[in-house]
Amino acid sequence: MSQSLPRPVPQGLYLPAIRHGDTIYTSGFTPRRDGVLLHEGRVRADQPVESYREPVEISVQNAIWAVQAQLREGERVALVLQLNVFVNADAGFSAHSRLADFASEALRAAFGEAGIGSRTALGVATLPSNAPIEINLVAAVAAGEIQR
Repeated sequence: MSQSLPRPVPQGLYLPAIRHGDTIYTSGFTPRRDGVLLHEGRVRADQPVESYREPVEISVQNAIWAVQAQLREGERVALVLQLNVFVNADAGFSAHSRLADFASEALRAAFGEAGIGSRTALGVATLPSNAPIEINLVAAVAAGEIQR
């Protein structure tokens, strides 16, 4: 992930991430840049799953940024403990795990095998601002650089 990406702008009274000891918990992230929602609407069963790759990647990149902002000098993500992918899905949509794979791929690219942990992918009736995707992470921290 590029360090030059704009940092996520909270849409309410919350922090992008919080750290407790060596664990980082992110807020939920939708496909926004500079506070602007770039994709909206329900994930439709009649559209190719690949057409939703970009909103998933933007959402997970925002979560990655939030995690990285909590790291101190000389620290790295030891393991993504939990990835949650919420999908604003049509009733007939059933490829939630395939969408979550896009997020897992981005996490692997950012953190190597440490980016792959447990995950949940589920459909919901609505998401904030009618976003198609919302993603949050829980990550463990360790000393040392990322090993790929």
